[in-house]
Amino acid sequence: MSAKRLPVLDHLVAMTDETGLIQHATHDTPNRSTGYCTDDIARALIVGVDAASRAGSEEIGARLVTVYLSYLHDAQMSDGWFHNFMGYDRTWQDQRGTPDSFGRALWGLGYAMRFAPRDSWRRVAGDLVMRALPHVEQLEHRRSRAYAALGLVHAFGAQHADRPLIRESLAQLVGSLTRDFERHRAPDWTWCEHRMTYDNARLCEALVRGGAALGERGAVQAGLAMLDFYIDVTIEDGTFVPVGNDGWYARGGEKSRYGQQPLEAAGMIDAALAAYALTGIERYRHAADVAFDWYFGRNTAGAMMVTRGGCRDGIDPAGVNPNMGAESTVAYLLGAVALARETTERLQIAR
Repeated sequence: MSAKRLPVLDHLVAMTDETGLIQHATHDTPNRSTGYCTDDIARALIVGVDAASRAGSEEIGARLVTVYLSYLHDAQMSDGWFHNFMGYDRTWQDQRGTPDSFGRALWGLGYAMRFAPRDSWRRVAGDLVMRALPHVEQLEHRRSRAYAALGLVHAFGAQHADRPLIRESLAQLVGSLTRDFERHRAPDWTWCEHRMTYDNARLCEALVRGGAALGERGAVQAGLAMLDFYIDVTIEDGTFVPVGNDGWYARGGEKSRYGQQPLEAAGMIDAALAAYALTGIERYRHAADVAFDWYFGRNTAGAMMVTRGGCRDGIDPAGVNPNMGAESTVAYLLGAVALARETTERLQIAR
């Protein structure tokens, strides 16, 4: 395993205080005025759980998990939904969090419910997941549903899980995404919506992982078809060129090449590795490597995006954004975690 694929936690630790993960940074210095965000902390929990389970980083990982899990415990409202934004003064800045932050909370907590090395952490995460579960059927946005599905895939495989109840919610999410694909697909557009926007590969990953967990071959095939199309859209002459947020990519239009976000590379890595673990097709393994290399200079700017475990915030027309915020850093670390554990992952369609 190459050294660059091992998660480097220096910047994540610098951005984490006793309350949570500071949302933004000025260069590599945490910007305390921006406070904290459930969106970021839920995904950082995955990184923390991995670190707590990995020889040599157990102590750092335990601190991260404790902080992030405590934050999410406080973020959950009495009805099971989650707040998203907390000020640096520890007061909640919103009445209710966004659907994406809800889905991402389930994603991180589901992962902890399954993989956290302490039984107490698994039980706390599981309690939060089960309190949130009644809201799953209310999720309308595709990405919110995809994030929630990724979390419920893990919750479904966890100890002490209420498997019938979790399966019912997971099936709702996977079924809705599959129907979206069937409604929008066309000979020139193998996708589940008329426009690609952000975090696109997570839609593919949710169908592949969710379909495999449920034994739904149609969902798996939809996810693989979408991923094949997405690879064709984003890998150009061996370089990952994600859909930029400066215009997105509408069917029949031109793909935006700027506003490239680090989370796009992380999504491709996870989706491609899931497809590879299921099919053994080398094209998917190669796509994961190409996406990871985006962080290390193989991108349209020819720029190194990662320094001491922190990731710069994206590639714009004027060049690289030098700030290393939480989402960008966690995205890089999720990619590194996925590749570090890739040799142990096995995926098959449930019978």
